[in-house]
Amino acid sequence: MNIMILGSGGCVSTPRACCNCRVCTQARLKGFPYARTGCSLFVEGVNILIDTPEDINASLNNARIQKVEHILYSHCDPDHTMGMRVIEQLKMDWLADSVGKKQDNPIEVASLPAIMEDLEKQGTRYGSMVGYYEARGLIYTRKTHVLRCQDVLIELVPVDEQEHVAIFVISANGKKIIYAPCDVKPFPSSEKFQKADTLIIGNTIVGDVLKDGFILEEDNPLRKELFTLEEIDRIRKQYGIREVVITHLEEDWGKSYDDYRELEKEWNSLRFAYDGLKIPL
Repeated sequence: MNIMILGSGGCVSTPRACCNCRVCTQARLKGFPYARTGCSLFVEGVNILIDTPEDINASLNNARIQKVEHILYSHCDPDHTMGMRVIEQLKMDWLADSVGKKQDNPIEVASLPAIMEDLEKQGTRYGSMVGYYEARGLIYTRKTHVLRCQDVLIELVPVDEQEHVAIFVISANGKKIIYAPCDVKPFPSSEKFQKADTLIIGNTIVGDVLKDGFILEEDNPLRKELFTLEEIDRIRKQYGIREVVITHLEEDWGKSYDDYRELEKEWNSLRFAYDGLKIPL
């Protein structure tokens, strides 16, 4: 059983539309792993998808995923939720519907109670998208702190008291993987993180010199919102985590797949994600 990084990109996928910088040009020419789709993760064997960025349909096709039975959400930022229409593409059969045949195997959509309440507010002038999909029988929803599928346990750890952001602790076969894709600074304290095999984490600035030579000054507000690699390594050491995988890699960082491979040589127990990366569970 594996956990797969379906999408390793950030708020903006790589290549960025209409951008002709070095990184985007290379991504168009070479494709994956130089290209990156929106931040998402898939648990093989139990068919759990975490987050639905706008290009999730393409990500699922790229990875040749055959079935999605559960969708979990980390939080409600648009780059993690606005591909929710993939539910229609996975489950809606308009021809069968036209003759009265309804879906009999809905997808479970679940998260922390506050996150589910946020999701229910997203919609169009016709109302909530979650409500629409549930009314059509495409999904059923659940507010929860725990999801168990076969031998896989997923615990949703709130980042703060408001519980609008979740970190996922995924355990199976004696292994433990933490998935903390976005909005997790400051990193919460929890015994659940101790001795994990892998921490997959976003919210990370990679370097002080970014796209087009932009210098990230010490007083730049991004430094309060995002981790540095040094801060990530301190989290790893604090909890005795074996390795860290950095995901949610922004096009704005101005680094290609090759640049990240070179950076890995400078860091012990740290790697950078790419679309299709599999981590054993």
